[in-house]
Amino acid sequence: MTDMLRHRYIDRICIVTAAAACILAAMFTAGERLGIKPASSVPEYSVRLFDDSYVHQIDIRVDNWEKFLETAPEEQYTECDVEIDGELFVSAGLRAKGNNSRRLVEEYGLSRYSLKIEFDHFQEGNTYYGLDKLSLDSSFQDNSYLKNYIAYDMMDFMEVPSPLCSYVWVTVNEEDWGLFLAVEEPEEAFARRNYGADYGKIYKPDYRSLDEANNDVALKYTTDNPDDYENIFRNAKFDYTEEDQKRLIRSLKILSEAEGEKLESAVNVDEVLRYFTVQVFVVNLDSYLGHTGHNYFLYEEDGLLSILPWDYNLAYATYSLGMPEPVNDAELYVNYPIDTPASGEVMLNRPLYHNLMQTDEYFDRYHAYFDTLISEYFENGRFEKKAAETARMIAPYVKKDPTAFCSYEDYLVGTETFVKFCSLRAKSVRKQLDGEIPSTIAGQQTDPGNRVDASEVRLPDMGEIEDLSDHKERE
Repeated sequence: MTDMLRHRYIDRICIVTAAAACILAAMFTAGERLGIKPASSVPEYSVRLFDDSYVHQIDIRVDNWEKFLETAPEEQYTECDVEIDGELFVSAGLRAKGNNSRRLVEEYGLSRYSLKIEFDHFQEGNTYYGLDKLSLDSSFQDNSYLKNYIAYDMMDFMEVPSPLCSYVWVTVNEEDWGLFLAVEEPEEAFARRNYGADYGKIYKPDYRSLDEANNDVALKYTTDNPDDYENIFRNAKFDYTEEDQKRLIRSLKILSEAEGEKLESAVNVDEVLRYFTVQVFVVNLDSYLGHTGHNYFLYEEDGLLSILPWDYNLAYATYSLGMPEPVNDAELYVNYPIDTPASGEVMLNRPLYHNLMQTDEYFDRYHAYFDTLISEYFENGRFEKKAAETARMIAPYVKKDPTAFCSYEDYLVGTETFVKFCSLRAKSVRKQLDGEIPSTIAGQQTDPGNRVDASEVRLPDMGEIEDLSDHKERE
Protein backbone atom coordinates (compact mmCIF):
# COMPACT_ATOMS: atom_id res chain seq x y z
CA MET A 1 0.00 0.00 0.00
CA THR A 2 2.81 2.40 0.98
CA ASP A 3 4.66 1.65 -2.29
CA MET A 4 1.49 2.34 -4.28
CA LEU A 5 1.08 5.75 -2.57
CA ARG A 6 4.74 6.56 -3.15
CA HIS A 7 4.41 5.78 -6.87
CA ARG A 8 1.23 7.84 -7.08
CA TYR A 9 2.99 10.90 -5.54
CA ILE A 10 6.00 10.41 -7.79
CA ASP A 11 3.68 10.39 -10.80
CA ARG A 12 2.06 13.61 -9.62
CA ILE A 13 5.45 15.24 -9.02
CA CYS A 14 6.58 14.29 -12.52
CA ILE A 15 3.39 15.68 -14.02
CA VAL A 16 3.74 18.98 -12.09
CA THR A 17 7.45 19.24 -13.03
CA ALA A 18 6.70 18.62 -16.70
CA ALA A 19 3.93 21.20 -16.65
CA ALA A 20 6.23 23.75 -15.00
CA ALA A 21 8.90 23.09 -17.62
CA CYS A 22 6.36 23.65 -20.38
CA ILE A 23 5.26 26.93 -18.80
CA LEU A 24 8.88 28.13 -18.50
CA ALA A 25 9.60 27.15 -22.09
CA ALA A 26 6.52 29.05 -23.25
CA MET A 27 7.62 32.08 -21.22
CA PHE A 28 11.07 32.12 -22.80
CA THR A 29 9.60 31.58 -26.26
CA ALA A 30 7.28 34.54 -25.74
CA GLY A 31 9.85 36.44 -23.71
CA GLU A 32 9.79 39.63 -25.72
CA ARG A 33 5.98 39.82 -25.55
CA LEU A 34 6.19 39.38 -21.78
CA GLY A 35 8.95 41.96 -21.43
CA ILE A 36 11.64 39.39 -20.60
CA LYS A 37 14.97 40.12 -22.29
CA PRO A 38 17.09 37.17 -23.41
CA ALA A 39 20.43 36.85 -21.61
CA SER A 40 22.22 37.64 -24.88
CA SER A 41 20.73 41.17 -24.84
CA VAL A 42 23.11 42.11 -22.00
CA PRO A 43 26.30 40.18 -22.82
CA GLU A 44 29.21 40.50 -20.45
CA TYR A 45 31.36 42.45 -22.90
CA SER A 46 28.77 45.25 -22.87
CA VAL A 47 29.34 45.96 -19.17
CA ARG A 48 33.11 45.50 -19.34
CA LEU A 49 34.84 47.14 -22.30
CA PHE A 50 31.79 49.18 -23.26
CA ASP A 51 31.26 50.77 -19.88
CA ASP A 52 31.78 54.30 -21.22
CA SER A 53 32.15 55.98 -17.82
CA TYR A 54 35.94 55.74 -17.95
CA VAL A 55 38.82 55.32 -20.42
CA HIS A 56 39.83 51.68 -20.86
CA GLN A 57 43.29 50.27 -21.55
CA ILE A 58 44.19 48.13 -24.59
CA ASP A 59 47.69 46.87 -25.26
CA ILE A 60 48.26 45.34 -28.70
CA ARG A 61 51.13 42.87 -28.72
CA VAL A 62 52.48 42.16 -32.17
CA ASP A 63 55.87 40.78 -33.20
CA ASN A 64 56.78 43.35 -35.85
CA TRP A 65 54.76 46.57 -35.52
CA GLU A 66 56.80 48.42 -38.14
CA LYS A 67 56.08 45.71 -40.70
CA PHE A 68 52.40 45.84 -39.78
CA LEU A 69 52.34 49.58 -40.48
CA GLU A 70 54.16 49.13 -43.78
CA THR A 71 51.60 46.62 -45.01
CA ALA A 72 48.54 48.20 -43.31
CA PRO A 73 47.07 49.60 -46.56
CA GLU A 74 46.65 46.03 -47.81
CA GLU A 75 44.13 45.36 -45.00
CA GLN A 76 45.53 41.90 -44.31
CA TYR A 77 45.11 40.40 -40.84
CA THR A 78 48.16 39.98 -38.61
CA GLU A 79 48.10 37.70 -35.58
CA CYS A 80 48.47 39.47 -32.25
CA ASP A 81 47.66 39.22 -28.56
CA VAL A 82 45.43 41.85 -26.97
CA GLU A 83 45.41 42.84 -23.32
CA ILE A 84 42.19 44.61 -22.32
CA ASP A 85 42.04 46.21 -18.88
CA GLY A 86 44.67 43.81 -17.62
CA GLU A 87 43.26 40.61 -19.18
CA LEU A 88 45.13 38.88 -22.00
CA PHE A 89 43.37 37.49 -25.08
CA VAL A 90 45.65 35.57 -27.43
CA SER A 91 45.73 34.92 -31.19
CA ALA A 92 43.43 37.70 -32.32
CA GLY A 93 43.45 39.19 -35.82
CA LEU A 94 44.52 42.81 -36.39
CA ARG A 95 44.23 44.93 -39.52
CA ALA A 96 43.83 48.54 -40.64
CA LYS A 97 40.36 49.75 -41.59
CA GLY A 98 38.78 52.59 -43.51
CA ASN A 99 38.38 53.80 -47.06
CA ASN A 100 39.44 57.39 -47.74
CA SER A 101 40.86 57.75 -44.22
CA ARG A 102 43.13 54.73 -44.74
CA ARG A 103 44.18 56.01 -48.17
CA LEU A 104 44.94 59.51 -46.90
CA VAL A 105 46.88 58.29 -43.86
CA GLU A 106 49.08 56.35 -46.27
CA GLU A 107 49.28 59.21 -48.75
CA TYR A 108 50.48 61.67 -46.10
CA GLY A 109 53.02 59.17 -44.78
CA LEU A 110 51.33 58.85 -41.39
CA SER A 111 50.82 55.80 -39.20
CA ARG A 112 47.66 56.43 -37.15
CA TYR A 113 45.29 54.02 -38.88
CA SER A 114 41.90 53.04 -37.55
CA LEU A 115 42.06 49.34 -36.69
CA LYS A 116 39.93 46.22 -36.51
CA ILE A 117 40.44 43.48 -33.93
CA GLU A 118 38.78 40.17 -34.79
CA PHE A 119 39.10 37.81 -31.84
CA ASP A 120 38.11 34.67 -33.74
CA HIS A 121 40.03 35.31 -36.97
CA PHE A 122 42.85 32.84 -36.26
CA GLN A 123 41.15 30.64 -33.66
CA GLU A 124 37.50 29.76 -34.10
CA GLY A 125 35.50 30.39 -30.95
CA ASN A 126 37.83 33.05 -29.54
CA THR A 127 35.92 36.03 -28.14
CA TYR A 128 36.21 38.84 -25.64
CA TYR A 129 33.44 37.85 -23.23
CA GLY A 130 31.24 37.03 -26.23
CA LEU A 131 32.41 39.86 -28.52
CA ASP A 132 33.76 38.64 -31.83
CA LYS A 133 34.97 41.88 -33.40
CA LEU A 134 35.59 45.55 -32.60
CA SER A 135 36.98 48.62 -34.30
CA LEU A 136 39.41 51.17 -32.91
CA ASP A 137 38.43 54.50 -34.44
CA SER A 138 41.33 56.93 -34.81
CA SER A 139 39.27 60.18 -34.82
CA PHE A 140 40.39 60.91 -38.37
CA GLN A 141 39.31 64.43 -39.34
CA ASP A 142 37.68 64.78 -35.91
CA ASN A 143 39.53 67.25 -33.69
CA SER A 144 36.79 67.00 -31.07
CA TYR A 145 37.12 63.20 -30.69
CA LEU A 146 33.32 63.37 -30.20
CA LYS A 147 31.67 62.96 -33.59
CA ASN A 148 31.19 59.19 -33.63
CA TYR A 149 30.55 58.89 -29.91
CA ILE A 150 27.79 61.49 -29.76
CA ALA A 151 26.14 60.27 -32.97
CA TYR A 152 25.88 56.73 -31.56
CA ASP A 153 24.57 58.16 -28.30
CA MET A 154 21.84 60.01 -30.19
CA MET A 155 20.95 56.86 -32.11
CA ASP A 156 20.76 54.90 -28.87
CA PHE A 157 18.60 57.63 -27.33
CA MET A 158 16.21 57.26 -30.28
CA GLU A 159 16.21 53.48 -29.68
CA VAL A 160 17.91 52.59 -32.96
CA PRO A 161 20.04 49.42 -32.65
CA SER A 162 23.53 50.93 -32.50
CA PRO A 163 27.09 49.77 -31.90
CA LEU A 164 28.32 50.05 -28.33
CA CYS A 165 31.37 52.26 -27.91
CA SER A 166 33.82 53.56 -25.30
CA TYR A 167 37.15 55.38 -25.22
CA VAL A 168 40.36 53.38 -24.92
CA TRP A 169 43.99 54.30 -24.40
CA VAL A 170 45.90 52.13 -26.85
CA THR A 171 49.47 50.98 -26.36
CA VAL A 172 51.49 48.80 -28.72
CA ASN A 173 53.92 46.44 -27.04
CA GLU A 174 53.43 48.62 -23.93
CA GLU A 175 54.42 51.83 -25.80
CA ASP A 176 51.84 54.65 -25.94
CA TRP A 177 49.98 54.84 -29.26
CA GLY A 178 46.99 57.09 -28.57
CA LEU A 179 43.35 57.63 -27.63
CA PHE A 180 40.88 55.71 -29.79
CA LEU A 181 37.17 54.94 -29.70
CA ALA A 182 36.39 51.23 -29.36
CA VAL A 183 33.29 50.38 -31.39
CA GLU A 184 31.34 47.12 -31.46
CA GLU A 185 31.28 45.78 -35.03
CA PRO A 186 27.81 44.84 -36.35
CA GLU A 187 28.44 41.12 -36.69
CA GLU A 188 27.40 38.01 -34.69
CA ALA A 189 27.66 39.44 -31.17
CA PHE A 190 25.90 42.65 -32.18
CA ALA A 191 23.12 40.66 -33.87
CA ARG A 192 22.59 38.41 -30.84
CA ARG A 193 22.55 41.38 -28.47
CA ASN A 194 19.98 43.31 -30.48
CA TYR A 195 17.84 40.61 -32.10
CA GLY A 196 18.30 37.45 -30.04
CA ALA A 197 19.58 34.03 -31.09
CA ASP A 198 17.37 33.82 -34.19
CA TYR A 199 18.73 36.99 -35.78
CA GLY A 200 18.42 37.86 -39.45
CA LYS A 201 20.99 38.95 -42.04
CA ILE A 202 23.36 41.91 -41.92
CA TYR A 203 24.93 43.49 -45.00
CA LYS A 204 27.19 46.51 -45.49
CA PRO A 205 26.36 47.84 -48.98
CA ASP A 206 29.28 49.72 -50.49
CA TYR A 207 30.40 50.84 -53.91
CA ARG A 208 33.48 49.68 -55.80
CA SER A 209 33.62 52.94 -57.76
CA LEU A 210 31.63 56.16 -57.52
CA ASP A 211 31.69 56.31 -61.33
CA GLU A 212 29.19 53.43 -61.42
CA ALA A 213 25.43 53.70 -60.87
CA ASN A 214 25.51 51.80 -57.54
CA ASN A 215 21.74 51.35 -57.55
CA ASP A 216 22.03 48.50 -55.07
CA VAL A 217 23.92 50.68 -52.57
CA ALA A 218 21.07 53.19 -52.91
CA LEU A 219 18.66 50.30 -52.18
CA LYS A 220 16.94 50.70 -55.53
CA TYR A 221 15.17 47.75 -57.13
CA THR A 222 16.29 47.07 -60.71
CA THR A 223 15.73 43.40 -61.60
CA ASP A 224 15.18 40.05 -59.87
CA ASN A 225 18.73 38.96 -60.73
CA PRO A 226 20.94 38.71 -57.59
CA ASP A 227 23.96 39.64 -59.72
CA ASP A 228 22.56 43.16 -59.96
CA TYR A 229 22.93 43.52 -56.19
CA GLU A 230 26.57 42.50 -55.96
CA ASN A 231 27.47 45.55 -53.83
CA ILE A 232 25.10 44.21 -51.17
CA PHE A 233 25.74 40.47 -51.24
CA ARG A 234 29.53 40.58 -51.51
CA ASN A 235 29.47 42.50 -48.24
CA ALA A 236 27.24 40.08 -46.34
CA LYS A 237 28.32 39.57 -42.75
CA PHE A 238 26.78 36.08 -42.57
CA ASP A 239 26.38 33.22 -45.02
CA TYR A 240 23.25 33.55 -47.13
CA THR A 241 21.15 31.33 -49.35
CA GLU A 242 19.39 31.84 -52.65
CA GLU A 243 16.14 32.24 -50.70
CA ASP A 244 17.76 34.98 -48.59
CA GLN A 245 18.66 36.82 -51.79
CA LYS A 246 15.16 36.48 -53.19
CA ARG A 247 13.61 37.72 -49.97
CA LEU A 248 15.81 40.84 -49.84
CA ILE A 249 15.22 41.65 -53.52
CA ARG A 250 11.49 41.17 -53.03
CA SER A 251 11.61 43.71 -50.18
CA LEU A 252 13.47 46.21 -52.36
CA LYS A 253 10.82 45.76 -55.06
CA ILE A 254 8.03 46.47 -52.58
CA LEU A 255 9.94 49.52 -51.35
CA SER A 256 10.21 50.70 -54.94
CA GLU A 257 6.57 50.17 -55.87
CA ALA A 258 4.43 50.30 -52.73
CA GLU A 259 2.77 53.26 -51.06
CA GLY A 260 1.41 53.95 -47.60
CA GLU A 261 0.94 51.08 -45.21
CA LYS A 262 1.96 48.52 -47.85
CA LEU A 263 5.54 49.62 -47.22
CA GLU A 264 5.32 48.06 -43.77
CA SER A 265 5.45 44.61 -45.37
CA ALA A 266 9.02 45.37 -46.51
CA VAL A 267 10.37 48.04 -44.15
CA ASN A 268 10.63 48.39 -40.38
CA VAL A 269 9.13 51.85 -40.87
CA ASP A 270 9.17 53.14 -37.32
CA GLU A 271 12.80 52.22 -36.69
CA VAL A 272 13.89 53.62 -40.05
CA LEU A 273 12.19 56.94 -39.29
CA ARG A 274 14.02 57.18 -35.97
CA TYR A 275 17.31 56.43 -37.74
CA PHE A 276 16.75 59.19 -40.30
CA THR A 277 15.87 61.66 -37.54
CA VAL A 278 19.41 61.45 -36.18
CA GLN A 279 21.00 60.96 -39.60
CA VAL A 280 19.51 64.20 -40.88
CA PHE A 281 20.32 66.11 -37.69
CA VAL A 282 24.04 65.35 -37.88
CA VAL A 283 24.30 66.45 -41.54
CA ASN A 284 26.25 63.38 -42.55
CA LEU A 285 26.79 63.82 -46.29
CA ASP A 286 29.13 60.83 -46.51
CA SER A 287 26.16 58.54 -45.97
CA TYR A 288 23.01 57.04 -47.47
CA LEU A 289 21.59 60.56 -47.78
CA GLY A 290 24.77 61.93 -49.35
CA HIS A 291 26.56 61.79 -52.66
CA THR A 292 28.27 58.48 -51.86
CA GLY A 293 25.16 56.70 -50.54
CA HIS A 294 27.10 54.34 -48.25
CA ASN A 295 28.32 54.11 -44.62
CA TYR A 296 25.44 52.14 -43.18
CA PHE A 297 24.53 48.54 -42.40
CA LEU A 298 21.40 46.90 -43.77
CA TYR A 299 19.49 44.48 -41.56
CA GLU A 300 16.91 42.08 -43.00
CA GLU A 301 14.72 39.68 -41.03
CA ASP A 302 11.58 37.96 -42.31
CA GLY A 303 11.47 40.33 -45.27
CA LEU A 304 11.65 43.53 -43.18
CA LEU A 305 14.49 45.95 -43.90
CA SER A 306 16.06 48.38 -41.47
CA ILE A 307 19.12 50.60 -41.68
CA LEU A 308 21.80 50.71 -38.98
CA PRO A 309 24.21 53.56 -38.11
CA TRP A 310 27.91 53.55 -38.94
CA ASP A 311 30.84 55.97 -39.36
CA TYR A 312 30.29 59.59 -38.35
CA ASN A 313 33.79 61.07 -38.34
CA LEU A 314 32.87 63.18 -41.41
CA ALA A 315 29.40 64.14 -40.16
CA TYR A 316 28.40 67.55 -38.79
CA ALA A 317 28.99 69.05 -42.25
CA THR A 318 32.72 68.23 -42.41
CA TYR A 319 32.62 66.18 -45.63
CA SER A 320 33.36 68.10 -48.81
CA LEU A 321 32.65 65.68 -51.70
CA GLY A 322 29.31 66.43 -53.31
CA MET A 323 28.41 69.20 -50.85
CA PRO A 324 26.79 72.40 -52.14
CA GLU A 325 28.96 75.49 -52.48
CA PRO A 326 30.35 77.09 -50.44
CA VAL A 327 31.63 73.97 -48.72
CA ASN A 328 32.37 75.60 -45.36
CA ASP A 329 29.23 77.73 -45.02
CA ALA A 330 28.35 77.06 -41.37
CA GLU A 331 25.04 78.91 -41.60
CA LEU A 332 23.96 76.73 -44.50
CA TYR A 333 24.61 73.50 -42.61
CA VAL A 334 23.44 74.59 -39.18
CA ASN A 335 20.13 75.34 -40.92
CA TYR A 336 20.23 72.39 -43.32
CA PRO A 337 16.59 71.55 -44.14
CA ILE A 338 15.16 68.50 -42.41
CA ASP A 339 12.60 67.66 -45.12
CA THR A 340 14.93 67.74 -48.13
CA PRO A 341 18.32 66.83 -46.62
CA ALA A 342 19.93 66.47 -50.06
CA SER A 343 19.44 67.70 -53.60
CA GLY A 344 16.44 66.47 -55.56
CA GLU A 345 18.63 64.23 -57.71
CA VAL A 346 20.00 62.45 -54.64
CA MET A 347 16.60 62.22 -52.91
CA LEU A 348 14.95 60.58 -55.91
CA ASN A 349 17.68 57.94 -55.80
CA ARG A 350 17.27 57.16 -52.08
CA PRO A 351 13.95 55.28 -51.91
CA LEU A 352 14.34 54.25 -48.25
CA TYR A 353 13.99 57.92 -47.31
CA HIS A 354 12.10 59.43 -50.25
CA ASN A 355 9.39 56.79 -50.62
CA LEU A 356 8.58 56.75 -46.91
CA MET A 357 8.23 60.53 -46.83
CA GLN A 358 5.55 60.41 -49.53
CA THR A 359 3.14 59.00 -46.91
CA ASP A 360 1.64 61.74 -44.72
CA GLU A 361 1.46 59.49 -41.67
CA TYR A 362 5.18 58.64 -41.86
CA PHE A 363 6.13 62.25 -42.60
CA ASP A 364 4.22 63.45 -39.53
CA ARG A 365 5.80 60.71 -37.40
CA TYR A 366 9.25 61.76 -38.64
CA HIS A 367 8.55 65.31 -37.44
CA ALA A 368 7.26 63.97 -34.11
CA TYR A 369 10.52 62.07 -33.63
CA PHE A 370 12.49 65.23 -34.42
CA ASP A 371 10.48 67.00 -31.74
CA THR A 372 11.43 64.25 -29.28
CA LEU A 373 15.13 64.46 -30.18
CA ILE A 374 15.24 68.24 -29.83
CA SER A 375 13.15 68.54 -26.68
CA GLU A 376 14.50 65.55 -24.76
CA TYR A 377 18.12 65.39 -25.93
CA PHE A 378 19.04 69.03 -26.53
CA GLU A 379 16.62 71.47 -24.94
CA ASN A 380 16.73 69.75 -21.54
CA GLY A 381 20.55 69.96 -21.35
CA ARG A 382 21.30 66.27 -21.89
CA PHE A 383 23.58 66.92 -24.88
CA GLU A 384 25.66 69.67 -23.30
CA LYS A 385 26.11 67.64 -20.11
CA LYS A 386 27.11 64.51 -22.07
CA ALA A 387 29.56 66.42 -24.27
CA ALA A 388 31.10 68.32 -21.34
CA GLU A 389 31.52 65.24 -19.13
CA THR A 390 33.05 63.24 -21.98
CA ALA A 391 35.39 66.04 -23.01
CA ARG A 392 36.65 66.38 -19.41
CA MET A 393 37.16 62.63 -19.16
CA ILE A 394 39.23 62.28 -22.33
CA ALA A 395 41.10 65.62 -22.20
CA PRO A 396 44.15 64.29 -20.26
CA TYR A 397 44.50 61.47 -22.79
CA VAL A 398 44.19 63.79 -25.78
CA LYS A 399 46.84 66.02 -24.25
CA LYS A 400 49.37 63.16 -24.14
CA ASP A 401 48.26 61.41 -27.36
CA PRO A 402 51.53 60.88 -29.29
CA THR A 403 49.89 60.15 -32.66
CA ALA A 404 46.96 62.62 -32.53
CA PHE A 405 45.90 64.20 -35.80
CA CYS A 406 45.62 67.57 -34.05
CA SER A 407 47.28 69.50 -31.24
CA TYR A 408 45.71 69.75 -27.79
CA GLU A 409 44.83 73.38 -28.53
CA ASP A 410 43.09 72.26 -31.74
CA TYR A 411 41.19 69.69 -29.68
CA LEU A 412 39.90 72.39 -27.32
CA VAL A 413 38.77 74.53 -30.25
CA GLY A 414 37.32 71.49 -32.02
CA THR A 415 35.27 70.49 -28.98
CA GLU A 416 33.93 74.01 -28.52
CA THR A 417 33.03 74.20 -32.23
CA PHE A 418 31.33 70.81 -32.16
CA VAL A 419 29.15 71.79 -29.19
CA LYS A 420 28.26 75.13 -30.81
CA PHE A 421 27.34 73.48 -34.10
CA CYS A 422 25.05 70.91 -32.46
CA SER A 423 23.41 73.47 -30.16
CA LEU A 424 22.72 75.87 -33.03
CA ARG A 425 21.55 73.00 -35.21
CA ALA A 426 19.02 72.06 -32.53
CA LYS A 427 17.72 75.66 -32.46
CA SER A 428 17.33 75.66 -36.24
CA VAL A 429 15.50 72.33 -36.27
CA ARG A 430 13.13 73.62 -33.60
CA LYS A 431 12.38 76.67 -35.75
CA GLN A 432 11.89 74.45 -38.80
CA LEU A 433 9.40 72.28 -36.90
CA ASP A 434 7.56 75.41 -35.76
CA GLY A 435 7.44 76.85 -39.29
CA GLU A 436 9.69 79.81 -38.53
CA ILE A 437 12.39 78.59 -40.93
CA PRO A 438 11.57 76.75 -44.20
CA SER A 439 12.33 73.02 -43.89
CA THR A 440 13.18 72.47 -47.58
CA ILE A 441 16.08 73.55 -49.79
CA ALA A 442 13.76 75.44 -52.13
CA GLY A 443 12.05 77.18 -49.23
CA GLN A 444 15.31 78.37 -47.69
CA GLN A 445 16.58 79.59 -51.04
CA THR A 446 13.44 81.68 -51.41
CA ASP A 447 13.36 82.86 -47.78
CA PRO A 448 16.85 82.71 -46.17
CA GLY A 449 16.25 85.57 -43.76
CA ASN A 450 15.20 83.67 -40.65
CA ARG A 451 18.11 81.26 -40.45
CA VAL A 452 19.89 80.76 -37.14
CA ASP A 453 23.08 82.83 -37.10
CA ALA A 454 26.14 80.55 -37.22
CA SER A 455 28.80 83.20 -37.84
CA GLU A 456 30.74 82.05 -34.76
CA VAL A 457 31.19 78.54 -36.15
CA ARG A 458 34.11 77.63 -38.39
CA LEU A 459 33.50 74.12 -39.69
CA PRO A 460 37.17 73.24 -40.43
CA ASP A 461 37.89 73.66 -36.71
CA MET A 462 36.16 70.29 -36.20
CA GLY A 463 38.77 68.67 -38.45
CA GLU A 464 39.90 68.92 -42.05
CA ILE A 465 42.35 67.24 -44.40
CA GLU A 466 44.88 70.08 -44.00
CA ASP A 467 45.36 68.90 -40.42
CA LEU A 468 47.21 65.89 -41.83
CA SER A 469 49.99 68.14 -43.10
CA ASP A 470 50.32 69.79 -39.70
CA HIS A 471 50.35 66.34 -38.07
CA LYS A 472 53.17 65.23 -40.36
CA GLU A 473 55.24 68.25 -39.35
CA ARG A 474 54.67 67.51 -35.64
CA GLU A 475 55.76 63.87 -36.14
